[in-house]
Amino acid sequence: MKSETRRQTGGLLIILVFLAAVLGMAYAQEASKTSYSPVVVKESFQDTMKRMKVAKPGVMKQQMDLLNERYDLSNRPAKKVMMSGGKKAVQEGVRVKLPSGMTWAKLADMTPDQIREKDLWPGGFFPLPHPNHPEGGMVFPQFHIDEIKKQEGRDLTRFDLDFDLPDHFLPEFPPPIYLTTRTDLGDVSQGKLVTIMNYYELFNGILNPKQLEGLRLLVTPFPQQQFNQTEDRRSELPSRGVTCFDCHANGHSNGATHLVGDIRPQELRHRLDIPPLRGVNIQRLFGSQRALKSIEDFTEFEQRAAYFDGDPVIATKKGINILERGSQVHFMAEFQSILDFPPAPKLNIYGKLNPKKATESELRGQEVFFGKANCAVCHPAPYYTDNLMHNLKAERFFKPRMINGRMASADGPIKTFPLRGIKDSPPYLHDGRLLTLEDTVEFFNLIQELRLTEKEKKDLVAFMRSL
Repeated sequence: MKSETRRQTGGLLIILVFLAAVLGMAYAQEASKTSYSPVVVKESFQDTMKRMKVAKPGVMKQQMDLLNERYDLSNRPAKKVMMSGGKKAVQEGVRVKLPSGMTWAKLADMTPDQIREKDLWPGGFFPLPHPNHPEGGMVFPQFHIDEIKKQEGRDLTRFDLDFDLPDHFLPEFPPPIYLTTRTDLGDVSQGKLVTIMNYYELFNGILNPKQLEGLRLLVTPFPQQQFNQTEDRRSELPSRGVTCFDCHANGHSNGATHLVGDIRPQELRHRLDIPPLRGVNIQRLFGSQRALKSIEDFTEFEQRAAYFDGDPVIATKKGINILERGSQVHFMAEFQSILDFPPAPKLNIYGKLNPKKATESELRGQEVFFGKANCAVCHPAPYYTDNLMHNLKAERFFKPRMINGRMASADGPIKTFPLRGIKDSPPYLHDGRLLTLEDTVEFFNLIQELRLTEKEKKDLVAFMRSL
């Protein structure tokens, strides 16, 4: 009996030890799931940089292989269709590649369930990952890096990755600046990228002192997650940081990318296509989840947390810049609020086409926009936004999957962006997955199950280019 009891006791102990080990592993795994970045960095900066420099070619090859698999990345500008500054042509044509043997017409005849079950959702319509999604952070096009280095000696180069989309799919650089307060002047940038080095000479006498001070703050470098003076950075040398206008170049956009700060875990964070600040005065929702209700809220939030992936602990460590709400935030918001949309000479005061100035194709496109395509439900004239959020439920068309560190699943509600001046701000959708307006039309033709004809699609693009 005693021997049997010992065996039972021994067996029980083994089971208990095993359970304890399993529970300990489960606890450790659960404990590793955290919303916080490490505050104390255990690896030396030199080791981190060396490791990431070695990994960089593989990281970029993986991303560029994905882009080439998804898109036709060739440089095919539309004839006689220029962005508003007149320096850069608009890219034309559908660039998203279809599955073998498929056509857009065949795809449009299928139901979302059929597309999902047969795995026919085009690769370019899946969420677009960050150039290195597990790492994330601000990444700037090379042309912007070069200009900032030339003007300020400030280097926005990252040692771990580069920007991924070709320049011809990005906004013209530097973009023109239009002011609601001085529409008579047209582009007030004088063809220059506005920085801390030239803002005063360009705008003194055009802006009031409050607006001028607001602009100064918008072009002043402040620490940010990847660009700061600690060992936890992604610039080779300690950095003074970034400015608001490093992404929103000249109050517009240069195509720079980032990850949204308000979603966790990392694989579900959206890549962020930097939206223009043009016409921000008519918008009512801000931030990637639209939790902010004024441009003042957004300006303050960016400095306090969004520059640091929404992490106030990291912000404190790296050099949070707390703005004074009653003056600095107000000054910055006042300047942003006078940034205007580009001129649209074919539109009347109601935001509709003037029949005497528009082409037949543009007029037909307007009819499709306000009729069959139902675009105006979310994009009403005159500014072509309803200032709301809508859930497109694109996940109806595909099964969730991991793509280069990005979990492609439900996007949730996204903001209705204004379409005024839309030809100036490629790529499109909230994460930049659509490279041209033609891609955008094909995407929404499937999402809304519209079954547009080829002529209707072409006319719709012509109309949007006129906005």
